[in-house]
Amino acid sequence: MDFLSTVKGSLLEGYYPASWDMKKIDECCEKGVQREDFWHPHFQPIPCKTLSDFDTYMGHEIALQIKKAADEGRKLAMILPVGPMGMYKWAVFFLKEWQVSCSHVTTFNMDEWADHEGNTLPSDNPASFEYSMKQALFDKLGDLTVPESQRNFATKENLPTYAAKIANLKAQGARLVLVFGIGRMCHIAFWEPHFGAEFDSDEAWARATHRLGAKLHPLTIEQNAITSFKSRTTLVPCTANTIGPGLFLQADVIIGGCDGTLGRGMGWQGMSFLTTLHYGPTRHITSTYMPTLPGKLFYLEELAGPLTAECN
Repeated sequence: MDFLSTVKGSLLEGYYPASWDMKKIDECCEKGVQREDFWHPHFQPIPCKTLSDFDTYMGHEIALQIKKAADEGRKLAMILPVGPMGMYKWAVFFLKEWQVSCSHVTTFNMDEWADHEGNTLPSDNPASFEYSMKQALFDKLGDLTVPESQRNFATKENLPTYAAKIANLKAQGARLVLVFGIGRMCHIAFWEPHFGAEFDSDEAWARATHRLGAKLHPLTIEQNAITSFKSRTTLVPCTANTIGPGLFLQADVIIGGCDGTLGRGMGWQGMSFLTTLHYGPTRHITSTYMPTLPGKLFYLEELAGPLTAECN
């Protein structure tokens, strides 16, 4: 008896996107981290033994991209997440150690909690992503920080301007760096896989730049209840503002992170990580496009499996 033989007629029927090939996803979970033909030649998964290693490596990679752009006299556009977060203290550490100013950097927060109409939390609300970014990165950089006029947050008014701002920066020679985590439902930002059914083709899907008041999948809500709200589902909004593939697929460099272990052998991100690596690009599983882009995906070794049954 297994999942595939019992899902029909259960409460999970229709719960996952209809276009998901669950047998193929299950096969992805057996593959480990070997390369696939569809990966970009410069896409590289980087294993990390501990969470401390993970935070340090990711923070160093973020700081290094900022330093490289400064050394080249080039502007830099960065799409940033709120999660993973431990990387930011190390990005601050390295930038301060190297005395690298972020005056050439323009940041774009990839998403924000919002209601159905795209109205977001006040910026001083501790649950808001804007508040978290100021606490974790911008304020800690001190005199080296990103100028306030070059920080973009995913508000109802500002998110629709991202595409033009990024295009303008690229026209001036800026690189676009995407920093991201992978959701339980394989989302990037809050661009959920069930959005794929709304488009007639992958090409049309790939042109969508953003969405206001995006409807989140129940597993996304539960993921955030566990990781950000100490299990309190009632505090997690069911909608959010988010960038779309029309922006994140423009990235010249990606810096990804998967740290979704919970201790005692438990974790929530193993299947999402291995599906991302092996399924092959499809609009119905957003993160499957990440291996087609150049850059690094840092992950805790435990997430690579074996993903087997274990009582904890």
